[in-house]
Amino acid sequence: MPKGKGPQGKRITLKVAKNSVRVAFNGRRRLDLSKMGIATFPKCILELADVEELDLSRNMLRKIPNIIEKFQNLMWLDLHSNQLDELPAAIGTLKNLTYLNLCNNKLTTKGLPEELTRLRNLRTLNLGLNCLETIPTTLGTLRELIELGLFDNSLTLIPKSVKKLPKIERMNVKRNPLPEFAKEEEPIDTVKRIESLYLVEKKDLCNSCLEMCQGERDELHKLEDVTPGPSNKPSFPSLTTPNSTAIDNQEEWRMK
Repeated sequence: MPKGKGPQGKRITLKVAKNSVRVAFNGRRRLDLSKMGIATFPKCILELADVEELDLSRNMLRKIPNIIEKFQNLMWLDLHSNQLDELPAAIGTLKNLTYLNLCNNKLTTKGLPEELTRLRNLRTLNLGLNCLETIPTTLGTLRELIELGLFDNSLTLIPKSVKKLPKIERMNVKRNPLPEFAKEEEPIDTVKRIESLYLVEKKDLCNSCLEMCQGERDELHKLEDVTPGPSNKPSFPSLTTPNSTAIDNQEEWRMK
């Protein structure tokens, strides 16, 4: 077995990294190394540690080293769709971070360091599609959070401190075994209900609407032939029944 387990991945050179720097719409410099087949954090990018945004998503990263602390200007960090099962304590030194995407990794509750709560400027945190069974109550100290993604985990409880975050606007907890979402599904009503019925004369319908209504009436007559019922029902031979929205669109189908 060769030294070092797991995939080696693509080797990123400083030249490749420099050519991957882009200016985002917001004017920030973004180092975009997404979808590069990287399995090991490339140390050469420390030469570009002054960027404001770093995208390492859709790679094969198993670990983020503590040297991430060199990126003190980072405001935006995307690590989604890797193989991470834990975060380094140094993540808490990125005090300017407002966006952190950790979706679709292998993070466990144990893999979330306490230092994560030092990101006091964080506004968006995505922890969806991981292996979390609980959420640390200390996440309630991230009082600037506006968006929090917790979907597709194994959570059975959301701490009150997290639920009551003062600025939270969107919290996605879908597809977790939470008791409040274990309500019995309502039965599906397969019968179409009509709230209103409008009657019009045949002469007021265009040809296509008339054909449609006559077709539906023929279908009803077929049902009447196999369903017993009273024989003294009233008949309105000069009237037909368009759908319930016909009155709203009558100017379109009324014959001129």
